[in-house]
Amino acid sequence: MKYKIKTNIFKVTMKFESILEETDGFGRYQIALVLLMYIPRIPIPCHFLLNNFIAAIPSHHCNISSLGSEGIFGNLTREERLTVSIPVQDDGTPASCHMFSYPQFHLLSNSSSPSEVAVVQCQNGWEYDNSTFISTLATQFDLVCEKRGLAKASATIFFVGVMAGAVFFGVLCDKYGRRSMLLVSYVSSIVFSVVSAFSSNYIMFAAFRFLTGFALTGIINISFVLSIEWVDTKHRTFIGVFGSISWSLGNMLLAGFAYLVTDWRMLIITVTSPLLLATAIWWWIPESARWLIANGKAETAYKYLQKCATFNKRRDFTSRVKLEGHSYTYLDLFKTPQLRRLTLFTGIVWYGVASTYYGISLNITSFGLDLYLTHFIYAAIEVPAKILIYFSLNKVGRRITQTGTLVLTGFCILINIITPTEYWTFRTVIAVLGKGLSEASFTTVFLYTTELYPTVMRQNGVGYTSFMARLGASISPLIMLLEDTWKLLPEVIFCTVAIFSGLIAWLLPETNNERLPETIEDIEEMSNIPLKLPICADTTQ
Repeated sequence: MKYKIKTNIFKVTMKFESILEETDGFGRYQIALVLLMYIPRIPIPCHFLLNNFIAAIPSHHCNISSLGSEGIFGNLTREERLTVSIPVQDDGTPASCHMFSYPQFHLLSNSSSPSEVAVVQCQNGWEYDNSTFISTLATQFDLVCEKRGLAKASATIFFVGVMAGAVFFGVLCDKYGRRSMLLVSYVSSIVFSVVSAFSSNYIMFAAFRFLTGFALTGIINISFVLSIEWVDTKHRTFIGVFGSISWSLGNMLLAGFAYLVTDWRMLIITVTSPLLLATAIWWWIPESARWLIANGKAETAYKYLQKCATFNKRRDFTSRVKLEGHSYTYLDLFKTPQLRRLTLFTGIVWYGVASTYYGISLNITSFGLDLYLTHFIYAAIEVPAKILIYFSLNKVGRRITQTGTLVLTGFCILINIITPTEYWTFRTVIAVLGKGLSEASFTTVFLYTTELYPTVMRQNGVGYTSFMARLGASISPLIMLLEDTWKLLPEVIFCTVAIFSGLIAWLLPETNNERLPETIEDIEEMSNIPLKLPICADTTQ
């Protein structure tokens, strides 16, 4: 039913989908908005997976330049100096972290290193292989040997920042709007990224990488929510999947950027530069009319809706709606039974999705292939996965897709756990398949979560789930360090988390082709968030 009121504003219960339909819920206006959102979303995966390159640890050995070139050492070649100064590993390469306590000249005639020869840690720093990278965090700040863990820890620090930013922007976006906070995210991301690139020590770098992650999360959450809130029900899946392809494009571009720019400082600046263009076109991005109406700003919402209708060539738009505004906080996510259950389940699912995805994505060296090629393959497999997931989301629904992709990801990891390493071709195929499925689960959960939470708390809900996701992402690099305890332990953990969170996703309600909930009351009226596993796949709101 359409309400056409030309002058007066009345309180009505008209749902936003009805209003949006009058403006054309998927016209030129919405397409332009999604394209404008593409530019700032491309740098996001570059930053999220940047550690694969800026924190890479090249081959290295103790610096022996202090031995000088005078006296007996002056008659030795470089290789002979290494022979008498540094013990050899099992693979024949110089040891990375130790050197002989005094030169072993007898090794020039006898290449075997006796086990009783005393060795000490590197005394004068390290020499690095610069054939792949001109400079990385490891070479810049000597993050090797006993400091090796700090390189991986920089990824954890970044994701902790993302986690904190999810909470911060979730609160402020629901209070001050999507558009204004998006600009704050753009500007702060640029500033913090550039400052981190000019860090003079590791502590400074870690601090500004934390702040970079803090700022970038606003772009992720706001751009996705803003796109979905301007689109009608039947096109939400297309917009969700099409928008997520920007992640895959950015991910593939990262492999190219990293190949061409091998200095870690310049690489950070390179992947951040598109945000300058994003800031310039921010003026054309509209505020969410849903948010404006839900917060009692009907007049402003009406102006945006009129602009949308005009751009979409809908001349008969006259509907005007006024709703009571109310301020919500994260505590409201836990105050009512159905919303509390929804919050618990989505938090677990997001943790599992992110933990699994980054557990796979940040472990690209296990392929045994070229670093850049491996990253590109992992990124490229996401595109066909997203195309397939588009049809799955429409045909079988969100819940089955979310459960299926997570459980199958877990089984791919399990297969590689039990498959002997000599079958490397088969293991590689399964690993790529698992990566595609993990990305498909990420694409699904972004769209699914946006549809589950009501408009009045959507940004809070997305902020909370993003917090849980970044918790999983920040712990993933630390889980990978457990391979020193048992090589397969990280894979066992990721496998278990993927399957468990997939089963939890089965407890969520279906949202395919359902209108977006506007209020908490809409959520509480739903009787299909089950306490136990449902018998049927199809449910209604």
